[in-house]
Amino acid sequence: MALPDLTHPHTQRASILIVGGGVMGAALAYWLTRLRPDQSVVIVERDPRYEHASSSRSASSIRQQFSCPVNVALSRFGFDFLKNATAHLSLTGEPVELSVHEGGYLYLADSSQRSGLERIHAVQTALGAAIALLDPAELAQRFPWLQVDDLALGALGLSGEGWFDGPALHQAFLARAIAQGARRIVGSVTSVAVQDGRVRGVALADQRTIHCDQMVIAAGAWSAPLADMAGDSIAVHASRRTVFVISCPEPLPDCPLLIDPSGFWLRPEGRFLLTGAPPLETTDDLPMEPDWRELGEDQWARLAHRIPALAAMRIERAWAGYYEMHGFDHNALIGPSASVDGLWYLCGFSGHGMQHAPGAGLALAEWLTTGAPRTIDVRPLEPARVPRGEPLTELNVIG
Repeated sequence: MALPDLTHPHTQRASILIVGGGVMGAALAYWLTRLRPDQSVVIVERDPRYEHASSSRSASSIRQQFSCPVNVALSRFGFDFLKNATAHLSLTGEPVELSVHEGGYLYLADSSQRSGLERIHAVQTALGAAIALLDPAELAQRFPWLQVDDLALGALGLSGEGWFDGPALHQAFLARAIAQGARRIVGSVTSVAVQDGRVRGVALADQRTIHCDQMVIAAGAWSAPLADMAGDSIAVHASRRTVFVISCPEPLPDCPLLIDPSGFWLRPEGRFLLTGAPPLETTDDLPMEPDWRELGEDQWARLAHRIPALAAMRIERAWAGYYEMHGFDHNALIGPSASVDGLWYLCGFSGHGMQHAPGAGLALAEWLTTGAPRTIDVRPLEPARVPRGEPLTELNVIG
């Protein structure tokens, strides 16, 4: 593939070029233009309506119940940001409405999973997360619609967990970043120029070229081909997930986001419920179409077993989206490439990118502008851990 000619007089220039304008790229642009207004920040996005973006197809939930301390820290920062979104993101002083619902997560464990849940709980509470362990009797008392006979333990988030309007967060980040001076260019990157081991710029499908001092790949499930163009390699792939919208004939008072020992998850969404399960087909880069088999008779039976009222549920509709799954350890890549100077990554969040965008964007913006992440130390997620063969494995990956 021919490298772009960055000497052309019409080449555009950027101090920092962000490839990918979803929630992660938008969050990074927001923080960069806030921390260093003198920098030229350009976002390249090929899907300006974000029809296929994970940001538009996320279940948009946030939890502190992770096994890795850095993920707990990102979530704690993220929830505080969501609660104060107007102060951060309002353009006119009008409220930024993200519909934050602090409903909590409820992880359920059978006898084989109990010790693991207890170990992870110790990590979370040591970091200040408010997570309560509930035995079956306490679960039954708190959630009388729940079948608990085969459960050993539950872990319930008492604060700082729930769900929100993810697309609204994305659009607020993007609008504020542009108002602060970021530029968005609609285009598809076809090649990356690397000279003397350093990234220099990109060419777009319409023949435009952009010279940059630093380039950040924040293209979610489509990040790996961009890394390939730069002569680098990352194990980030599109892993399809189907989300079903169902209705229940009986109310489920105070229903949190529930994760069942069998693997399914469920949460309220207005008068409906959203649910999903680990995919039946795990091939990478499957078409972005719902797999209706994932709510077949077996899964229906699991739902109805845990919540008897769902025996009479109705499937209303479904959609599919991609996890940007990082196959190395199911954790994000945040930081500089280990092999190409000037190339940075903000991708591979493996299903928890929406909730971590505020903190991850800030951390990388600090790293780019001051030489180190300061508010949240995300260096355990640096890409160099991959060639070192040092995985940071996240145990609490849903679906």
